Amino acid sequence: MKTDVLIVGSGCAGLYCALKLPRDKKITIITKGALRDCDSYLAQGGICVLRDEGDYDAFFEDTMRAGHYENDTTSVELMIKNSRAVIDDLISYGVEFAREEDGSLAYTREGAHSNHRILYYQDITGKAITEGLICAVSKLDNVTILEYVTLLDIIERDGECFGGVIRRKNGTLDIIESDFTVLATGGIGGLFAHSTNFPHLTGDALAIALKHKIRLKDINYIQIHPTTLYVEGQSGRSFLISESVRGEGALLYNKNMERFTNELLPRDKLTEAIFHQMALDGTEFVWEDLRTIPRDELLSHFPNIIEACRRAGYDPLNECIPVVPAQHYFMGGIWVDHNSKSSMERLWAIGETACNGVHGKNRLASNSLLESLVFASLASNDIRTSKMGEGVFDFGSICLDLYEDETIEAEYKKIVLDEIERVNNINK
Repeated sequence: MKTDVLIVGSGCAGLYCALKLPRDKKITIITKGALRDCDSYLAQGGICVLRDEGDYDAFFEDTMRAGHYENDTTSVELMIKNSRAVIDDLISYGVEFAREEDGSLAYTREGAHSNHRILYYQDITGKAITEGLICAVSKLDNVTILEYVTLLDIIERDGECFGGVIRRKNGTLDIIESDFTVLATGGIGGLFAHSTNFPHLTGDALAIALKHKIRLKDINYIQIHPTTLYVEGQSGRSFLISESVRGEGALLYNKNMERFTNELLPRDKLTEAIFHQMALDGTEFVWEDLRTIPRDELLSHFPNIIEACRRAGYDPLNECIPVVPAQHYFMGGIWVDHNSKSSMERLWAIGETACNGVHGKNRLASNSLLESLVFASLASNDIRTSKMGEGVFDFGSICLDLYEDETIEAEYKKIVLDEIERVNNINK
């Protein structure tokens, strides 16, 4: 196969990048699962935006403080200053956000935010955004989407990327030749027993990067979300109880139904407090009380959370629900510059698989969707001005037999886990 731009991943970053690229470029999007099996689709709380210039300093400081001041300040500035343009784009694609009675955008607040600056749609903001982007991309004649296609490796010659080796759903192997490749493969939740991520998101792009000596950054910076619904004996993806419920007033209790912490702490600090309380109580969860939120607000803002709790046997309108921390987000990843360019020529990385330094050591709530979209746009702008390939690569020399072993993805998981452990040991 031959394409101008190969995008690996169908989350909001990959889709938005495709939308921002020139219409005369042939674009191929591949995704390891179904089109909608991406973590962008699962995002509940919302997407941050700069409300007005008067909020800039506070937004910047909130992001830096949550990230323990390890953030790349230029990246943070780019994210905030481009936020309104991204929201305007989303609205133009038909994405709906909650509105006030006068029709103006409604804003909510989440943990570690000093202001109400988060746009949302009920408690399925990620789904609303991703569906809007899918609808817009589906109208483009220059974009082809291939589902259940796994990237096994990139094709490298003299430090440049010329596409990738893929495995289709039926097990057949193929090569996609591309002038430019964008990795948007999502997080690493599939490496963990308990995660809010889809289990097929196993950090494959990181393993490929390690194999090709592509620069990584902060690979051990892994965020644990403080509150997922606790279900005894559960396996598979954990259901997230959005930070927004605490932003709207939900409280956390110990086994004696006593409040034990500030619910609006940054995620890492709140997770520490919950684990500490669980150890004191000798329990596997703590309690979260959503009844502190006005009933009408609870029903209109969080209908899917209420339904998920009811399916698990709890009624959050009338009782507390058990919650426990779980792996949620990956702040590290493939190092990229401020245009989302990796250390390899013709290769970009965007979304959760990339590390541009925006989040520092810990992500501020609802910055992930915004960061993914802003830096996807910057990647597309950089690709626009990059020189096309000159057809110097001999694709006939690639031996696909090297990729026939079905265990290659298991090997990639081990590569990533071993590297995380190695970095952790160095830091210790």
